[in-house]
Order: sequence, then C-alpha cells, then structure tokens
Amino acid sequence: MKKLLGLVFLMLILISAIGITSSKPDTMHSMEGTWELQSFYNFDGQNIVDTIPTDEGYRQVKMYYDGKIMWSRSTSEDTKDADGNDVVGLFGYGTYSISENELTEVIEYGDKGMLKDKDSFRTFVFELWLEDDKYSQINTDEEGNRLFSENYVRIK
Repeated sequence: MKKLLGLVFLMLILISAIGITSSKPDTMHSMEGTWELQSFYNFDGQNIVDTIPTDEGYRQVKMYYDGKIMWSRSTSEDTKDADGNDVVGLFGYGTYSISENELTEVIEYGDKGMLKDKDSFRTFVFELWLEDDKYSQINTDEEGNRLFSENYVRIK
C-alpha cells in the first residue's frame, strides 16, 4: 500500500512539474494570429512620406499559423481579373517564415488572378516591422530602398 501511495504521489509531482514548465507559446511577438490591413505607407527610399488608409468597403485579412498563411481580399466595387471577368476578391494560401527583420511568403495556391503568368508558386520577400499587435510588410527595390508597405493590426 505504501508503494502504491508513493507511486501516486510521485505521479502527481511529475504532472505538476510538467504543468508548470510547459506553457503556451507567446504569440504576441510572432506572426501567428489573424491580421487586418489598415493602411499603406509610401516611402522616399527610407522614411515614411505618406499614409493612405484603406478605402471603405475594402478588406484584406491574413491568417498565420504553424508556418502556413492564408489571405483574402474583398472590395465593395467589382473589379476585373486577367481575363476580364468580374471579381470582388482575391485569395491565396501558402507558407511563411520570419526572421528578425524579414517576412517571406510563398503562395502555393490562389485564385486565377493571383497566379496569372506565374509558376506553381510565388515568393514574396518583405522587410518586416513587427510589434505586439501590428506589423508592416515593406516592399523594397533591388538596392534595398523602401517603396511602400501594407500595415496590419491583429484581430483579437
């Protein structure tokens, strides 16, 4: 009986230790989560020179989780795809990775307009400004000059 009680006690200690040492990963300093586009910045090569909010009715959402990205965009006005068909949105799915200052998205699947004249995937590399609840993905030219950015806030 003493051995059984000792074993139960030991199991409780181990379970408690595992519960204390293992915790959920902190997503507040990662890309994981759902984000909505709020505005765009224009740059003069390095500095922000203009901020443009999204148009009313325009919505773009990105979801990052476990190395995967999915995004969709919709507008209130009809637009045309590459073949002249009416389109009110775009979508894409793929993988992503981040480093301290860089976001890479590889779109593997998407709507016809997204993948027009592309191979079976498309790679986008951005300079990344990441904070707890907002981030900017900055497009740069071949020389590293900042051109424009998309600015997102975390949807809670």
